Formats: sequence, C-alpha cells, structure tokens
Amino acid sequence: MTADAAAPRLVERGWGGALSLTLRLILLLGLVLIVLQSALVVHARPQDLITGVYGMADIIRRAMPPDFSEINKIWWPTLETVDIAIFGTVGGVIMAVPLAVLAADNVTPSRALYYAARGLIGLARSVPDLVWALLFVTAVGLGPFPGALALAVHSVGMLGRLFAETIEHMEMAPIDALSLTGARRLQVFTHGVIPSVLPSLTGITLYRLDENIRSSLVLGFVGAGGIGFELLSAMNLFQYRLVSLYLIVTFVLVLAAERLSALVRARLA
Repeated sequence: MTADAAAPRLVERGWGGALSLTLRLILLLGLVLIVLQSALVVHARPQDLITGVYGMADIIRRAMPPDFSEINKIWWPTLETVDIAIFGTVGGVIMAVPLAVLAADNVTPSRALYYAARGLIGLARSVPDLVWALLFVTAVGLGPFPGALALAVHSVGMLGRLFAETIEHMEMAPIDALSLTGARRLQVFTHGVIPSVLPSLTGITLYRLDENIRSSLVLGFVGAGGIGFELLSAMNLFQYRLVSLYLIVTFVLVLAAERLSALVRARLA
C-alpha cells in the first residue's frame, strides 16, 4: 500500500480515537455530576459525622458489656423471626409457581394471562415489604402473622420473576416430546417442566429464605414481631446492653442462615 493511500486511513483512525476519547470524557463527567447531585440532594455533611463520633462512642460504651443475663428472653423472638421467614418463603413459593408458569413466554396458555401474571409479579415486587407489613398490621393486628404475610407477598415479586425466567430458559425438547405424545397440559407441567427446573428453583428459594430472615428482622420495627420488635423496644427504653445482646444474636442468626443456605445450594449445584 502506498503512502498516499494509507494517509486517509491514518486520518480516519485519528478522528476515531479522538471521538472515542471525547465520549469517554463526557461519560466520566456525567458520572461525576450524578454523584455530586446525589450528595446535594441527601445533604451530605461529612463534618457532622466526624463531630458526631463522640455520641456514637458513648452509645457503644453504654452498650458494653452485653446483658447476657437476659439471654433466656431471646429464644422465643429468635424462633419467631426464623418462622416468619420460613412461612413467608413457603407462602411466596406457593403463590409464585403458578404465576411463573403463566408469566413464562414459552409455556403460558395465553398472552392475556401472560401480561396479567407479569403485572401481579411486578406489583408484588414494586411495593416494599415494610409497606406490605404496615398494610397487614392494619388488617390483622400486631404480631408475627402480618410480617409473615408481608414477606410472602413481597417474595412473589422476586420468586415469580426468577422462576419465570428459569422456565423460559429451560430445554424445551422434553416438553415438546410430551406434547407430541398427547399428554395434557398438567401432565406436561408435572412430568416435564418441574423435573427440568426443580434444582434451579430450589436454589432460588433457599436464597430467598436467606433474604427473608434478614428482612424479618426489620419488619419487627413496624410491629411484626420477632427480634426486630424486641430490639426496637429495648432501644426506646434506652436498654443499650440489651440492644447489644440482640445485635449479637441477630449477627449469629444471619450468619448461620447464610452459611446453611450456601451449603445447601452448593450441594444442589
């Protein structure tokens, strides 16, 4: 190739490199502006955090040592917290499975049911679990039951979506073979769909159980029972040594649930 022919290509590459660099700089500037506006909106004041360290240290000092003499009062709230998560997860799975089948594009019986199921799943996911808990507390009163109902409904959002996506990406050959043999829709579902996606659905369910245990701790702040309710009560009464004990139990519970869920998912993989 002659020098005269190569010159235009070198110029094009130069312009292309300059344009790429300019776009990157614009993107970087945009990201910086987004971070700056978020700091302005949240009224970020790092100096207040520095000056407030003494108050935080004072609370930690008053919370030590944890009041282990009250350990016998913790077992029942801990059991409530775990059971809220279990009930919420099982209830979420029961509601999410049929919705996921309707919301999976490759097995849904009709487009109307597809969009209706997708809408219900989106609604359950878009409303925070705290809002669901407040609604159910208003309906059935204080206690662990509204918390369990809130987790069940909110779990439908994540479980329904992930279940539907798992069904959409499964191997369709066994399903088509069952359909060709004249199997009914229910038989196709029980003998084709479920065996194909069961390991994946089980792993997703265990992950959701882990998340629900964490969420059930927070739901206690709105009167939904469990450790969260006892923790809020101790904080309101300035019983900081009892608060530190609840936090230790919460840490152990969350860590144990996370490790157990990870071990079971690893065995299923």
